[in-house]
Amino acid sequence: MENNEKVVAIDDEQKTKHRGIKAMPFVIGNETFEKLGTIGTSANLLVYLTTVFNMKSIAATTLVIVFQGSTNLATLIGAFLSDTYFGRYWTLGLASISSFLGMLIITLTAAVHKLHPPHCGTAETGVCIGPTAGQMSFLACGFGLLVIGAGGIRPCNLAFGADQFNPKTESGKRGISSFFNWYYFTFTFAMMVSLTIIVYVQSDVSWSLGLAIPAFLMFISCALFFMGSKIYVKVKPEGSPLKDVAQVIVAAMKKRRLELPDQPCLSLFNHIPPNSINSKLPHTDQFRFFSKGAILTREDEINSDGSAGNPWRLCSMQKVEEVKCVIRVIPIWAAGIIYYVAVVQQSTFVVFQALQSDRRLGSTSFKIPAASYIVFNMLSLTIWIAFYDQVLVPLLRRFTRKEGGITLLQKMGAGMVLAVITMILSALVEDRRRTLALTKATVGTDARRGAISSMSGMWLVPQLTLIGVSEGLTIIGQVEFFYKQFPENMRSIAGAFFCCGMAASNYLSSFLVSIVHQITGGAKTGNWLPEDLNKGRLDYFYYLVAALGMVNLLYFLACAKWYKYKGSDDGSTLELSQEKMQPQKPLV
Repeated sequence: MENNEKVVAIDDEQKTKHRGIKAMPFVIGNETFEKLGTIGTSANLLVYLTTVFNMKSIAATTLVIVFQGSTNLATLIGAFLSDTYFGRYWTLGLASISSFLGMLIITLTAAVHKLHPPHCGTAETGVCIGPTAGQMSFLACGFGLLVIGAGGIRPCNLAFGADQFNPKTESGKRGISSFFNWYYFTFTFAMMVSLTIIVYVQSDVSWSLGLAIPAFLMFISCALFFMGSKIYVKVKPEGSPLKDVAQVIVAAMKKRRLELPDQPCLSLFNHIPPNSINSKLPHTDQFRFFSKGAILTREDEINSDGSAGNPWRLCSMQKVEEVKCVIRVIPIWAAGIIYYVAVVQQSTFVVFQALQSDRRLGSTSFKIPAASYIVFNMLSLTIWIAFYDQVLVPLLRRFTRKEGGITLLQKMGAGMVLAVITMILSALVEDRRRTLALTKATVGTDARRGAISSMSGMWLVPQLTLIGVSEGLTIIGQVEFFYKQFPENMRSIAGAFFCCGMAASNYLSSFLVSIVHQITGGAKTGNWLPEDLNKGRLDYFYYLVAALGMVNLLYFLACAKWYKYKGSDDGSTLELSQEKMQPQKPLV
């Protein structure tokens, strides 16, 4: 019986043909057009709601925040359904169709006059008429379909793309690392196109055309995805991985009073199903409490196939180690939340800095739009990804003998160092901008904010460039880290984990801004974050974020020193070769 099971497992493995680079035109093409469609629809959403649907600013802002928060939270549901029932292929396919339908509905709200309120300038009463309940309901249907689409796409697209490479070959391992880099490249490319061309068409040409373009791009994304169906590797779901986590916790609690044997790796119960897609893991000494769930007692029953009769009382050592993998990742994930606060500032307050800086391009009268300065961030990230993947990694590989040049934790740590430097540089630039505005002749006045400093807005480019490189190290490293360190049957949940971390960073940043605004409002130094930055001390706030980043960096270094990579049984923090772990991937 046991030999037959091994033969079946080997046959399944041999049938799995990883097409690798041959599948990438469909995978990368699908992801590029999907991002162009999604970002093109959502980037200018606030303006659309206030100008076309005549919504009040507060109501529109609230709706957008709820929509964005829902898309991030929906990834948890999408990941669970993917890893438990549908698999990544069908989850991505159905989610892509849902996103396309959502974009189509939102396009119709702009193209069909009866689906949005009359324009303020043409209303017979001379006032702005808000949307009717029917119009809002139709719009909400579009948002709902977009949330469903994002919930399925975001946690699965990275894992699905990486599934196409064989992790046990040299070319496959290099392909996975390159895929994560180029995945983020497509994201920044889509952001640049959406924030320039698509936003221009929406604002200055036609909303219906500007929204139809992303919808059409999403249609192309769906077509490309299904065109590659015959060559994809489609990993079969094994059932609820969260249920396995719960079983380990419950079993450990029931046996909490038992003592672990002297040689747990030899004595603990360790049945591994022959068709499991997860890598075989050795016993580790961390979180020893959970290992008690694998202690075999007289009361425990064993099935004829070797599995536990009651998995809520007895779990295999393999399952225990998989749960430990998830627990070990959480401290690293928390460090990423604090890190991303610095990134958020470079897409929010830097726009306000630009508004009160000299934005004239050289000696011409053309002014660079304040929001367009963020493109420098994306441009530096795009250039860095290409340089890092094609030049720096091969060079580092010669010295370190590691597939990625350096370990993932080293990569993430380097990005965190750059984030701290970025915030210090941002504070110095802001101090210079404010000093010139208060002591030298200004170049004009912003009606809502105040005097415009004579400092050129191009002085903001260095900090935006640095944070772009920082993202290319830390965020890409974090995405790859989650993918490789989570158990194979939880990789969609790993994608959702990343999305939830980004959402938490945004919420934390908003909370930090609110607290600083309230506390400094009555301070002798004055409010640090007023409407007129010349009357505030934004540089002090940047120093505060830098200090938080420094503390977070020390915390991250401590976590990195303590961390054990998946598959390590000797306490080593070096990344293991994927060859040492033997996952088996049965096809659907």
